[in-house]
Parts: sequence; structure tokens; C-alpha cells
Amino acid sequence: MSIRQIMAGCALALLIGCGQGASTTNQQGNVSGAVDARAIDRGDAVGETTIWDAFRRQNTETVVSVNKYIWSASLEVLDFLPVQSVDPFTGVIITGFGTPPGGGRAYRATVLINDPALDARSLNVSLQTRNGPASAATVRAVEDAILTRARQIRIADGRL
Repeated sequence: MSIRQIMAGCALALLIGCGQGASTTNQQGNVSGAVDARAIDRGDAVGETTIWDAFRRQNTETVVSVNKYIWSASLEVLDFLPVQSVDPFTGVIITGFGTPPGGGRAYRATVLINDPALDARSLNVSLQTRNGPASAATVRAVEDAILTRARQIRIADGRL
């Protein structure tokens, strides 16, 4: 087979795939498909997709909800670390190296808060020492301290 034949076969398969639509027939025999708001905005037939949809700009704005209590508690618990970068829209806090009060080892932390719920699944903490990653027990202790402080802040806020 020549390269032209292979390219023509790929192009044909692509065009056939673009024509495949997801539609259903209800009990009255009417054909219905999913309504696509972008198709309506463009003036296309509802539910139709074309090859040009691959080149259209997609919505890149992603909304991430960050729990304000965990956010505040993270900054309070890790206040001994110098803050290098914070982004409240994505829920990321990055710190530099710092030594905890009464400790001898320097740590730096990266905190990710990726859910509006006040629970452990919303919080991801990564600790690093100058020699490598911190122990799992230390990371767990910091996460517990942050979650405990977040609950205290929520109770003090009076919104239970």
C-alpha cells in the first residue's frame, strides 16, 4: 500500500466518524438528540458536530472551589514558613524552607485545597526537607493540625 492510500483511508475514516451522531428515537417515532448550547450559539443544527469543532476554542475557565476554613488554617499552621506563592483561585500555597518553633530540621511545604468540603479529602500537603521528602507521619501530623484548626475556625465563625 502506498502512503497516499493510507492517508486517503484515514481521511475517509475521520469523515465517517464525524457523521456519527448520538440520537435516539422515542415512542412516537421522533428522533431526538442531546442539545448542545454551543451548537445553538453557532446556528448549527442541534446535536450536530463537525470536523471544525476540534479547532474551536474550548472553555478554559475552570472554577475550583476552595474551602476558606482550610485555606486560613493552612496559612496559620504553616506561618513559620515563608510564603513564596499563593493562588486562592486554584487552592495552591507554596512555601520556602523554614524551621518550626522548637525544631531543628527545615521544611518547605506545598498545600493543595481542591474541594469546598471541610474534610481530609479536600487537603493535600507535601512536605520536603533539605535532604528529601518528609516522613509520612510528619505529613499526617501537619494535615491533622490544619484540619483541627480549620474546624476551630468554623466553630468560631458560628456557621455550623
